[in-house]
Parts: sequence; C-alpha cells; structure tokens
Amino acid sequence: METSLPILSLSAAALAGAAAAFPKIQARIALSRAKHRSLTGHSKMSKMVARMVPRYEFDIDEFFCSDGAPKDIAMQRQDGFFRLAGLYADRYPKGRALTAEVTERISDLQFTETYRVPFQYSRLVREHLGTSSFVQASSGVTVTDVDGNVAYDLTGSYGVNIFGNDFYKECIAEGEKRAHALGPVLGPYHPIIADNVKRLCELSGLDEVSFHMSGTEAVMQAVRLARYHTKRTHLVRFAGSYHGWWGEVQPGVGNPVSPHETYTLADMSEKTLHVLRTRKDIACVLVNPLQALHPNSNAPGDSALVDSSRSSKYDRAAYTEWLKKLREVCTERGIVLIFDEVFVGFRLAAGGAQEYFGVKADMATYGKSLAGGLPIGVVCGRKDLMRRFRDDRPADICFARGTFNSHPYVMTAMDEFLSRLASPNFRSIYNGLDETWNGRAKSLNDRLAAAGLPVRVGNISSIWTVYYTEPSRYNWMLQYYLRAEGLALSWVGTGRLIFTLNYTDADFAEVSDRFVAAAEKMKRDGWWWHKEGLTNKNIKRQILKEMVAVRFGR
Repeated sequence: METSLPILSLSAAALAGAAAAFPKIQARIALSRAKHRSLTGHSKMSKMVARMVPRYEFDIDEFFCSDGAPKDIAMQRQDGFFRLAGLYADRYPKGRALTAEVTERISDLQFTETYRVPFQYSRLVREHLGTSSFVQASSGVTVTDVDGNVAYDLTGSYGVNIFGNDFYKECIAEGEKRAHALGPVLGPYHPIIADNVKRLCELSGLDEVSFHMSGTEAVMQAVRLARYHTKRTHLVRFAGSYHGWWGEVQPGVGNPVSPHETYTLADMSEKTLHVLRTRKDIACVLVNPLQALHPNSNAPGDSALVDSSRSSKYDRAAYTEWLKKLREVCTERGIVLIFDEVFVGFRLAAGGAQEYFGVKADMATYGKSLAGGLPIGVVCGRKDLMRRFRDDRPADICFARGTFNSHPYVMTAMDEFLSRLASPNFRSIYNGLDETWNGRAKSLNDRLAAAGLPVRVGNISSIWTVYYTEPSRYNWMLQYYLRAEGLALSWVGTGRLIFTLNYTDADFAEVSDRFVAAAEKMKRDGWWWHKEGLTNKNIKRQILKEMVAVRFGR
C-alpha cells in the first residue's frame, strides 16, 4: 500500500499533463494542416532544401540538349541562340557596356543579372544574351534605351506605373513647382498634406493615415500597430504572397533569420479559417490581393521556370467569396484584417481592392503609384488601431518615424495624383476595365492557340502572367525573343507583364503581333521540342538526378 500511492499520484499527474497537452497538440495539428502542402507553405523546410541544392551549370555541349534533344534539334537551338546573341550585340552595345561596367559595384544588378533564368543555364546566358539595364526616355507606352532602341513597356515600373509615364511626369513636374518655395524642409508639414489626408480617408473608407517612405515600411507599421492593440504576437500571411522584404513577412528562402511569430497558411482554405477561429495568438491577417492571380504560388519569375507547371487561376467570384469569409472570421475573433494594396492600389478600382472586391479591411497599406511617381508608403486604418500610445499608460507606446516621411515634394506630387484621380472625367478610365483587359487577354490567347504555340496568358485586369501548355525546360528563353521583338520586360521576365491603362487598342494590337512573332520564332528554333510522353514530373525527376549526381560527384 505504501508504494501504490506514489504510483497513483504519478499516474494522475501523467493523465492531467496529457489532458492539458491535448488541446495544444490539436491546435498544432490544425496549424500544420492549414499550411500549404509544398515548400511554399513550409519556410523552414524550404530553407533546408535550398541549402542542399548544389551549384552546377551546363557547358555548351549540354546547354542545348539538357532535355535529351537529338543532335539536329540541339543544333537548331544553338543556331537560334547565337543568332539572338548577334542581334543583342548589334542592338545594345552602349547599354551592355554600361551594364557590365556598373554591375561590379551595384549588388542589385549582380543579383538580377544572375537570376534571370534557372541557374544551370545562367552563365552562358549572361555571357551571350546580356541585356541593357539603362533607358533614357519614355513617351506614351514606350521607352527608349541608351542605344536609341524604342520598345513597348511591359514592366509597369514594378506596379508604380498605372496611368502612363507622361501622367507621372506631369504629377512630378507640377508637384515640384508647388513644393519649390518650401524645398526639402523636413519635420513640419507642407499645407497640402491636409488635402491628401482627407482624400485618402475617403478613398480607403478608413479614419486615419500615417505616412512612410516605402510600401515595405507601411506594412511593417500596420503589423506593429495590430500587435500593439490586440496584445497578440502572430501575423498570418498566405503561401506565396509578397509584402515587402522585411523579415517577418519573408520566411524561408531569402531571409537569413527564421521568423518565429509568422504563420504561413494556405490561401482560399477552410483549414486556414479553422486556425483563425481557434487560435488566440493571431494579431492580424495580411492579404495581398494580387495573390488572386496565382493563389498559394510564389510570385512568378523566369528564373524559376524549370518546367511548365506555372499557372494562372484567377477567379474573381471565388476570391471575393474567400475574402468575405476571411472578413467574417476576423471580425468574429478580433483579428485585424490588413489589405496590402501597395501593388494593386488604384489599379483595379479608384477605391482600390476594397472597392473592387467589395470587402472592408481594418487597415490598408498603399505605395508605389500613390505619390505620382515618387517613393511613398501609407497606412490607412480605423481610429482605434492607428493610435500609437495609451492614455492610461504614458510609457506604453508604439513607435514609428522616418526622416523622409511626408517629404514636401512627395506630398505635392501625391496631391497631383489624387486630384486627377478625383476627377469624374478621369474616373471614367475604370469603366469596363476588366472587360477591356480580359478581352485583350482572350484575343492574344486565341491567336496563340490558332498558331499552335504552347503559350498562354492569365490576368487580373492589366496585370498579366505568361504560362505554358506543354512540358519544357526552356520556357525561360521566351523573354529573350520578346525583347528582340521590342518588348521591354522587367528582370523577372514573362512572370509578370504590367500594362499601363493608357494602352490603346492599336498599341495592344502591336504588342500582340510582336508577342506572337516572338513565340513563333522560338518554336521555329526548336526550344519547344520534347520527347513523346514527357511530363513536368519527368523534368523535375531529371533535375533531381542531376543534383544528386553533382552532390555525390558521380
């Protein structure tokens, strides 16, 4: 009897401990199930895999037949490659020379030049298909490089350029005139800020505004305020979404430190809604509406085009329904819903994504286009969420400042932008916007299909991505054929084409002709040849075999 009491006590303690742990285990399982079932949703695993991928590259003998192409196809590709190389050398001598000169001292260029294509092919591409990183003029929907070549601009200045370069030139020029008397005096406000704040509150439907120096900073502050007011720790982001390059919203590859207070969950998932309903540590949910174009997939870039599995799945009705469910759960659980509109703000609708999808956020962040072409970040939010201090706890504050916040030239350029946006005549640009761009995408897809080309485009309004209908390891070559046809692309290549809203039907018809011509030439040069029965899975297995062989020196 004497020995049974301690045993019973231990048993009871064990049962009590198990009972206490069971809800935590359940919550952990639910969280794991809500993560996207790929490396996109598992940041620690993605970093571990990235460290295991060995560096290897194809020499000229392997470069053109890495998919098992026969000798005649490999020679066809090689001839096409060096024909393009000759064209590039003749067309961009000044730009290529200047790019080569500054790349040694600009770390950004070292990165972008290296990661335009899958790394196995990168060296030979850099040596022979080097591009110019310099342009000297813009007009209408075109840009002119330092060699005098005119190209249709499909870069959209990474989202800044919505209404056309001439529009932003006017905003900046007029803004400079209005700010000139004050100059770059920082600290006190230029009087125009009062008008800007009023318009921003009207557009966002929110109560207060804070100004920052970039979209990344605006998102940082929105998340910080959400944590401050909810007294909770974690933020939720969705697999593949981009919210700037700061640590908390970029878990996984690209961030040397693993964030411990970020949950990366699956987009458009009931399991995610379950996690939001049941956990008590979630301060806010970040939504980048651009993710509707490719839910649960990373932002597309040609450097990741190892096969043809990239796709576009935009369904406005389905994504709207998802956002409404998200809004309902966040309201129910006291979670701050943040719309990150730095990229899409004012492109989809004058009132941004909130207006476009008909869903109200608790906070919204803006940037890029808002300052008429100058750098800016803005947070709009509910009054109770924007307050940075507590009346009853004077030492308990939520600090945020920046030397260049509310810069006079930025504020006057912003007023020029917002004044134009408020004009009824200007607002008419949004009438039938989706129909226009959906129709243009369909017309191009119809032409590509009729020509038997394995290329298609997907879009959310004027933001497009290119995807491929047949398996291939060489889809990334299309960007070089497009550039040769006079289409200017950003460094991510065909992953994102951003049209400005001043593209006329005639402008688009010219772009469409050039796009089809580029794809036809790429097909003629044999890049889309593939073995009978080849699949994307086969391609990935082949790449894995190559990596294993390199890893173990076989």
